[in-house]
Amino acid sequence: MLIVEDEYFLADETRRKLERLGATVVGPAGSVEDALRLIASSKIDGAILDVHLGDEFVFPVAEELDGADIPFVFATGYNPSVIPARFSGYALCEKPTELGKIAAALFGPDGGAALN
Repeated sequence: MLIVEDEYFLADETRRKLERLGATVVGPAGSVEDALRLIASSKIDGAILDVHLGDEFVFPVAEELDGADIPFVFATGYNPSVIPARFSGYALCEKPTELGKIAAALFGPDGGAALN
């Protein structure tokens, strides 16, 4: 599971929770560049993407994941209208993230089992 989040404490908390659930976590990545590097060099089966990373949006990462058929969710405190229409079919979770909802969005109703 790739975590793309620029707020250190939120990223670390999410990482720790996912690891307690048995997930193998890649990242967290705090920038688009770092996330793209991790996608190219790691095995990733899903991703949680913070929409706004410092002064950039995460959409190039979403495009890369979409092209590789890797499921992802957007996690944001921003208005959903900032997400381009081409990503309208992807789940949007409000921050702070609820991992149960994220797992269900990525892997279906029994998503928690997919994190093991």
